[in-house]
Amino acid sequence: MDARSAPADLPADPPPSYVRPPLASSPARRIGAVVLRHWYLLRGSWPRALELAYWPTVQLLLWGFLSRFLATNSSWVAQAAGVLIAAVLLWDVLVRSQMGMSVSFLEEMWSRNLGNLFVSPLRPAEWVVSLIAMALIRTLIGLSVPVLIAIPLFDFNLITSLGLPLLPFFANLMLMGVAVGLVTSGLILRHGMGAESLAWMAVFVLAPVSAVYYPVTALPAWLQPLSLALPSTHVFEGMRATLFGQPFHWGHLGAAVGLNLLYGLAAALYFLGAFRNARTRGALLQTGE
Repeated sequence: MDARSAPADLPADPPPSYVRPPLASSPARRIGAVVLRHWYLLRGSWPRALELAYWPTVQLLLWGFLSRFLATNSSWVAQAAGVLIAAVLLWDVLVRSQMGMSVSFLEEMWSRNLGNLFVSPLRPAEWVVSLIAMALIRTLIGLSVPVLIAIPLFDFNLITSLGLPLLPFFANLMLMGVAVGLVTSGLILRHGMGAESLAWMAVFVLAPVSAVYYPVTALPAWLQPLSLALPSTHVFEGMRATLFGQPFHWGHLGAAVGLNLLYGLAAALYFLGAFRNARTRGALLQTGE
């Protein structure tokens, strides 16, 4: 036997025409796997689940009792029962969706898991979709408690009071929260964990100019164009029109959708650019606590 020949018990090399079978994976399965990972984290930690509903419930109680007081002392509030309660609940859609996206993103950073994620077949766009799915889940869990509490405590049902318009209001605020979450996540990828605080405060800077609790006309004239450039302003203006018994305002809905598409596209491009930059610098393996 020639010493240079391969032993007979070793497998032969594949023929040149051999084609490796594709991985038993699809975008939907990869997205589902990431969502499942975060769902297990959430389900296995009751403090995480409690935190989702804690602040929305505290906000509801504060504004609910204030609304009850103002209903007998303010003719504007008395015209539409629950206008302030609806505002605080819809505002939390925006806050919880942005927070839900940012927290899922930060959990990967805190655990230094980005390297593990992206040696798998997962693509950045699929990761973004999984973060959006988790933001939706966190928002629904966080808001379900205050929405239910408001029914017996303040005699206000958000779903029946707004009816079908609630769906586009919810969707537009959710999209805006996702856009803000993408921008803050992109900033963290570019600048490291020193920018983490942006994830907790970015959305709140929009509250004074979003006309959440008052009409946009209450703002100074020079500030109103900036306010009307935000999708959230059109949602809250439309919400008040609905609660005050006016016809559904399609103009506000169209403006909110158009602005969300514009800002959402810009935010997605910024996030994907920041991701490519972090991958080129090797920051995906280095960033974390």
